Amino acid sequence: NVASDQNQLMMETMKKVASRHGLYCLLHEKPFAGINGSGKHNNWSMSTDTGLNLLDPGSTPAENGQFMLFLTAVIKAVDEYPDLLRLSVASAGNDHRLGGNEAPPAIVSVFVGEELEEIIDSLEKGVQYKGRKKGVMKLGVDTFPELPKDTTDRNRTSPFAFTGNKFEFRMLGSTFSIAGPNIMINTIVADSLRQFADELEGAKDFNAALHDLVVRELKAHKRIIFNGNNYAPEWAEEAARRGLPNLRTCADALPHFADKKNVELFERNKVFTEREVRSRMEIMLENYSKVLTIEALTMIEMAKKDIYPAVNEYLSELCSAAYRKEQMGGGAKADRELIQKLSADNEAMYYAAGEIEHLLAQAKEAGGAEKTARFFADKVIPVMQRLRAHADEMELNTAKKYWPFPTYGDILFSVS
Repeated sequence: NVASDQNQLMMETMKKVASRHGLYCLLHEKPFAGINGSGKHNNWSMSTDTGLNLLDPGSTPAENGQFMLFLTAVIKAVDEYPDLLRLSVASAGNDHRLGGNEAPPAIVSVFVGEELEEIIDSLEKGVQYKGRKKGVMKLGVDTFPELPKDTTDRNRTSPFAFTGNKFEFRMLGSTFSIAGPNIMINTIVADSLRQFADELEGAKDFNAALHDLVVRELKAHKRIIFNGNNYAPEWAEEAARRGLPNLRTCADALPHFADKKNVELFERNKVFTEREVRSRMEIMLENYSKVLTIEALTMIEMAKKDIYPAVNEYLSELCSAAYRKEQMGGGAKADRELIQKLSADNEAMYYAAGEIEHLLAQAKEAGGAEKTARFFADKVIPVMQRLRAHADEMELNTAKKYWPFPTYGDILFSVS
């Protein structure tokens, strides 16, 4: 709670300080196409009331058995509820960022590092693990190894990475409160630990039961572990083979909030009732559609009231210049090509704006928050992207004095 509050206060402070200096603090996940956006890394760990970090590999067999138990609980939780982690970071803005070569993909996986993966493999196969430079390792009982303190590298392409004594959830957008994602992580891990406690508390031989539980659960949930390049297109294919969900957009992810297994999870752990789950899902879906409606209306206004007349004015000058050149016997081939290109792009942009207006009217009749969000994702966004492409092309080909908005160069590389 304290960390969440501090993060919210920091966001608010950044806005106020920027304003005092005549600047504007953009917290949007992707304000400029083609330029890396902005996100957050949510560092998450578990500790006791005495400050003992339960995700810190220890120096004794008992401590390492404890570590493997809690590590296994997290791996199991993420594998069983990747949809909840994905939807906790779903928004119209974050959709622009996730899956690009600047942020993790929409596929949730867990990075544990090469050495921990080798330890997991040895446990699964029932063979003794020999550390790379640590000698024979031990952990709780003879079949468990002693763990190195921290041999994990930092795979920044992973959405959910173990980094020595904590997990780093890297899918959050810059506008997000960290409270929502942490509710999801806390709930799914607590559910795994509840199941483990029920099994271990009744065990006659605790160490043997601990070993069997860890090995069984790691075997069952190993598919969620991926230490490779999450940006690579091959990973999407491999994830599909493993049966991992790829919820690319907000409209794909949010409806899973009310899946039966998820509602049962929240009710079982007394976090949300089914009614509370559905109300939150509806609000998030409505927010997605409202944000896109505002963006679409803004785009229409910019296209019709600003860009279209500005480019027409420039075209008028180009036509006059080309005519005068030809009257004087000069060549005007380049002028004609530019005139044709700008005319085609301006016309296409204008008609795309009209198409968006028509689609916005249709969206009102889509029927329900989920169908409306789906309509925006499938119908409205593709036309908005098409309009944007024509406008971007005209920005490159229109004289600066005619272009009605600051260019990328003006915004990013100059201070007035």
